[in-house]
Amino acid sequence: MAWEFDVLYWFQELHQPVLDKIVVAVTTLGNSGIFWIILTVLMLIFCKDKKPAWTSAVALILSLLVCNILLKNTVARERPCWIDPSVEMLVKVPRDYSFPSGHSSASFASAVSVFLYYRKPGIAALILAGCIALSRLYLFVHFPTDVLAGTLLGILEAVAAYYIVKYISGIRKKGHPEVNAK
Repeated sequence: MAWEFDVLYWFQELHQPVLDKIVVAVTTLGNSGIFWIILTVLMLIFCKDKKPAWTSAVALILSLLVCNILLKNTVARERPCWIDPSVEMLVKVPRDYSFPSGHSSASFASAVSVFLYYRKPGIAALILAGCIALSRLYLFVHFPTDVLAGTLLGILEAVAAYYIVKYISGIRKKGHPEVNAK
């Protein structure tokens, strides 16, 4: 755990007023997965092909279940800001456990879902997801392994969601002969 605090203290050395405001704004996009939920809803409304939106929705649900409900409460890892309260906080101190990072999991779950269907917008989504994940270190609310685990889980959740949507889509097509006739 010592090396993880070394990384977090390094991030603390980067703080400056303008960057602090940018990082707080970026991390806020990941609060409760709100940006990714809104993106998913907008894709459901405006995109002709609904599979990317449904993939993102399923991935976000998997992220909620696996990361926030199962793992956080099972592992029950304290947050760095709980262990070292001397670091000045720029955001409200979270009350849930630290491992894995829910911001990272939800961000990568949705961003990878987009990337699997749309490469260019997907790259932008992945960059934003990476910025949100890094913001959690800068803000001293997660350890590096929390963010890494959340990122990897998000990727796996997106891939699982992709195959779930593909499977369900295949079943729907087999059950509707008029779909196959087109």
